[in-house]
Amino acid sequence: MNLFWLILGLALLAGAGDVLVRGAAGLARCLGISSLAIGLTVVAFGTSAPELAVNLLAAMRGSSSISFGNIMGSNMANIGVIVGVTALIRPVQIERQVVNRELPMMLLATVAAMVMGFDVALGQHASDSYDRADGLVLMLFFLVFVYYTISDLRRQRANNATAEPRGTRPDAHPRSIARHVAMVATGIVGLVVGAEITVDGAIGVARGLGVSEVVIGLTLVAVGTSLPELAASLMAAVRGQIDLAVGNVIGSNIFNLLLVAGLTSSIRAIEVPAGGHLDLLIVTALSFLLLLVSVSNSRVIIRIEAATLLLVYLAYIAFRSVVAFAA
Repeated sequence: MNLFWLILGLALLAGAGDVLVRGAAGLARCLGISSLAIGLTVVAFGTSAPELAVNLLAAMRGSSSISFGNIMGSNMANIGVIVGVTALIRPVQIERQVVNRELPMMLLATVAAMVMGFDVALGQHASDSYDRADGLVLMLFFLVFVYYTISDLRRQRANNATAEPRGTRPDAHPRSIARHVAMVATGIVGLVVGAEITVDGAIGVARGLGVSEVVIGLTLVAVGTSLPELAASLMAAVRGQIDLAVGNVIGSNIFNLLLVAGLTSSIRAIEVPAGGHLDLLIVTALSFLLLLVSVSNSRVIIRIEAATLLLVYLAYIAFRSVVAFAA
């Protein structure tokens, strides 16, 4: 039965991802904005719903280690697995705007989160944790990101309105907009439900094979909450909506670090667990590596670079799993 639920969940992820991508692309056309902007906002925030739900529930139950591992593990998976696999399917062209603004924003958020996790080394506290003050700072950064993103959306719509006379864009009909919004909402709900079914099935299969609980938590749960992003990005790559896929990854990482971590630590402090400092360093290194491969080869992430991202992620997860298993 666990294998059946695993297969059913994966099928639901594929179907929901396709619906979400078609709806998001159509909504971008209707509103006269870029697929990248939709990926950074609607798709990224929607596919990050599992991380938000898991962390808020963990905060209410006092399980801060789950919150930390979910956020950092999901961001590692977003870069290593999603960008890696997507670019292996089709080389990813990175827009200049992403290199100049969105990637630096993601890197700033990652470095800020890393610094906040080294309280003892900086002589600020007796233990390493994300407290309420850290959470408020992270949420303030998130508001800045939202402000710049909304300003960019308004500028795009104004430019397109000037370039296209009123009524020349047939997709910009209220019924058409409503249909695409419904597709986006249906796709997001399907991704969340599909991820839940897939994770439950995978955990059941892993337990049946005798895999330890620690290894399951380090791998299946962290990757499982990133399955919506993976499904959406893969379907975007297959359909040629590369900007949407890139925006989804960057927006999701920013969302996880600034809003999810900020809101969670505002409710209850997130303790940095054993091995957590290494997690912070690795997720920061992966973010720098993503920026590096994005500016090389005329801003195209080629397959050898995609394979490098994927292998770095897999090697680290294997190392952490072995260490956890040995402990």
